[in-house]
Amino acid sequence: MLQSHFYEGKIEAGCDEAGRGCLAGSVYAAAVIFPEDYQNAELNDSKKLTDKHRKQLREIIERDATAWAVGVVTPEEIDKMNILNASILAMHRALDQLKVRPEAVIVDGNRFKPYQQLPHTTIVKGDGKYLSIAAASILAKTYRDDYMDRLAEEYPQYDWLSNKGYPTKKHREAIRQYGITPYHRKSFNMLGDGQLSFDF
Repeated sequence: MLQSHFYEGKIEAGCDEAGRGCLAGSVYAAAVIFPEDYQNAELNDSKKLTDKHRKQLREIIERDATAWAVGVVTPEEIDKMNILNASILAMHRALDQLKVRPEAVIVDGNRFKPYQQLPHTTIVKGDGKYLSIAAASILAKTYRDDYMDRLAEEYPQYDWLSNKGYPTKKHREAIRQYGITPYHRKSFNMLGDGQLSFDF
C-alpha cells in the first residue's frame, strides 16, 4: 500500500513528469493534492499499469483529488534550457495552476528546484511509494500520451501512436528517412550515434 503523505499535517502536492527521454514532443508534468487520509489501493507507478487502467485511474484521481493540474514545456523550450530544467519547469507550471495552495511538495526522482520557498523532498522511485506522486505520474503520462496521439495524426510515419516519441528503432529509422518535424527536440541525439543530428 502506498503512503498517503510524507509531511504530516501539511497540504502536500506530489509531482512527477512524463516524456523526459523522448526525441519528440513536449514534456508534461502533473501536481496532485489528496485529502490527508486518502487511500486507493489501485494507484501505482504509471509504468506498471496498462494504458486502459491508467485512463480509468485518471478519472478517479480527478474526482478524488483536492486539487490537480498539468504543466507543459515545449520542445523549443527544452532545446533552450535542457531537459532536466524543462522537467522541473513543467512541475512548477503544474504547481502554479493548483486551485489549492500547497504547503509542501514531494517529487519523484532526485532533482528539483525550490518552489516559492515551500519545503520540498525528492524521493527516488517516489511514484511507487506515495499516492500523490503515483497519481501525478498517471496524469502526466495519460495527458502526454493523448497529446502524442494527436501529433501522430499529423505525422503518422514516425509511429508515435505506439512509441509516444521515445527513441525506438522504428522512430529513428523514420527520422533517417524523413528528417525531423517541428516537434522534435533538436538538442537530442536523434539517431543514437552520439551526434546532434539536426541539420537534416
